[in-house]
Amino acid sequence: MPLEAPLAPLANRVAALNARFEGHGAISVLSHSLRDPEIGRLALVSSFGAESVVLLHMVSVIDRSLPVVFLDTEMLFAETLAYQRDLASRFGLSDIRRIRPSRAALFERDAENLLHQYDPDACCALRKVEPLERAMKGFDGWITGRKRFQGGVRKSLAFFEVDGAKIKVNPLAYWDRDMLKDYIANNNLPRHPLVNAGYPSLGCAPCTAPAPDEGDGRSGRWQNFEKTECGLHMKPMNWEARA
Repeated sequence: MPLEAPLAPLANRVAALNARFEGHGAISVLSHSLRDPEIGRLALVSSFGAESVVLLHMVSVIDRSLPVVFLDTEMLFAETLAYQRDLASRFGLSDIRRIRPSRAALFERDAENLLHQYDPDACCALRKVEPLERAMKGFDGWITGRKRFQGGVRKSLAFFEVDGAKIKVNPLAYWDRDMLKDYIANNNLPRHPLVNAGYPSLGCAPCTAPAPDEGDGRSGRWQNFEKTECGLHMKPMNWEARA
């Protein structure tokens, strides 16, 4: 039996994928990503937030057995937890992995649940970044719902990215607000219950408020701090290399 050809360096594979899928749509990118051996085993990482229903619905149509990693920081809105249960049942998603922060780490570094008030970066690391690093062992990459129109570091987002030793797939990178609204309406999808209350972007309850700037959907996040990202997308994660 002939030996399998070694994989090209990750950066080369990502560049080739972005060139190949230039101008393609989200479904095409997502469908290919789930069956390409050069991409490997993927998980969808979802916040079950304001716009998450679009990508979750796409996954349910293509492969509802895809692992879905849900980071429960234990500071989420009750509405988000209820919405997560509703969408998982409605879409028949069979492999929801609800990931929580380490109990020992919480006791050591945030026993009073006040870390977010004075060091939100450390709080996000404790409750999101570190749990995701543990949850992603055994996967070659992850799928996100990030989009260019969300601004900040996302303005130059591509379909495929190098994330340390893993690949990151962003099927909705080139979508705008109208495309999201049309997809939700055309497929009769339920919105997060807090969207109509003025929350276009949703994270942990203590660090999320209604957006004061309608043009910037993330302006309600981490108000009074120089912070726009939770840390999952700011720099390569501490991943193990693919074997």
